[in-house]
Amino acid sequence: MQIPHKSLNVLLIVPTGIGAAIGGYAGDALPVARALAAVADNLITHPNVLNGASLYWPLANVWYVEGFALDQVAIGNWGLRPRHFNRLGVVLDRAIEPDLALRHRQVIDAAKATLGIDISGVITTDQDLGIELRQGESGISWGTIANPDALLRAAELLIKQFRAEAIAVVARFPDDMQNEMLQQYRQGQGVDALAGAEAVISHLISRELQLPCAHAPALLPLPLDPTVCARSAAEELGYTFLPCVLAGLSRAPQIITRTNHAATGDLWAEDIDVAIAPYDACGSPALLALAMATHQPRLIFVRENSTVLQVPPESLALKGIVVASYLEAIGAVAALKAGVNPEYLHAHSIAYPDT
Repeated sequence: MQIPHKSLNVLLIVPTGIGAAIGGYAGDALPVARALAAVADNLITHPNVLNGASLYWPLANVWYVEGFALDQVAIGNWGLRPRHFNRLGVVLDRAIEPDLALRHRQVIDAAKATLGIDISGVITTDQDLGIELRQGESGISWGTIANPDALLRAAELLIKQFRAEAIAVVARFPDDMQNEMLQQYRQGQGVDALAGAEAVISHLISRELQLPCAHAPALLPLPLDPTVCARSAAEELGYTFLPCVLAGLSRAPQIITRTNHAATGDLWAEDIDVAIAPYDACGSPALLALAMATHQPRLIFVRENSTVLQVPPESLALKGIVVASYLEAIGAVAALKAGVNPEYLHAHSIAYPDT
């Protein structure tokens, strides 16, 4: 008799704007996602992991989920319903200069013609969004939106007039970022100054409209620098960061609630079997919720992926598997899929009771 097969669902968390050694730059956690997707049946992760500006990688079993929505799924408030395709709407910030706006419209045209992505409408906000960047004492980046209602009005118009099922946002970001912070980022050090503000934008859409959302900043091209680090180089390749966002949102799962009729393939918190996070960034709502979940998903903490947070699992009494690297984490996931306790793969790991 064949034993029924249950999918192994893995959640990969790399919080944005915290200077993660892996995942804190331009799509540099994408190789991790690709490798994990080869051993997991489904990999749930957020745009911070999968976005690489002009670069992306299509993966049929990877779920592209905005960070706030990902937290809500892990907490149990929302679920996810897989999609073969979404009808996209794009919001452009009124503050974007005409030439730069044209560059983004050309990306939209190219995504339609080259990738066949269904982009039904583009709306410019009726006010400048007024993005400002901030950095906390710990080094974490964050930001503010002066006119959030203008963003929501544009998104709601896309839903009403063009039946948009996912929203891409392009906001004009300041060019006068701290030169030292920007230079460190281009050299593969420090914190992404844009990431925290980007999260504020996408969180707003997800929270208020419960639709898939991701953001691409609009910036003037930087001067050519031959010393740019490979981890940051994806953002040096073109005039916009929009291509990966459109590709990711095109197949992003839809957000559902408990009141929706259940459908085969829907994913809820209780379906998450494994969650992987940086060792010193264990304070995310998703991870804390899963640590207390009754179905007891396995938690894996990766030491190699250092951040500026310094919140290790021990400080929150979280129990899980501590690994040195993502390579070891991938091995642990493969062991769990085979029904093997990863701790038993180490020499002298099994203690026998006294007789």
